[in-house]
Amino acid sequence: MPKVRIKLNSTDINMLNDICNSIKGIAKKSGISISGPVPLPTKKLKITTRKSPCGEGTATFDRYEMRIHKRFIDLPANEKVLHNIMRMQIPKSVNIKIEMKD
Repeated sequence: MPKVRIKLNSTDINMLNDICNSIKGIAKKSGISISGPVPLPTKKLKITTRKSPCGEGTATFDRYEMRIHKRFIDLPANEKVLHNIMRMQIPKSVNIKIEMKD
């Protein structure tokens, strides 16, 4: 039976976990088994800048970091479940990608 892989990524870990839990709930209500959500390594984007506006003077720095959290969920290709997942309200901070696998 073909499978569906749902890939999720976000900078907000709480929103990402909420969406994963709601997908798990939809699958549980319909009675299909899923594997996941599988956490993938978190990507850390770091930027270091000098605090002074001119770039000279004190040797103090600001350090900024953005973390991108990723998850994926595998489930059987069930039309009703996929229809419910596609109708979910997904916040803008969460990116979702659904692809078919054999």
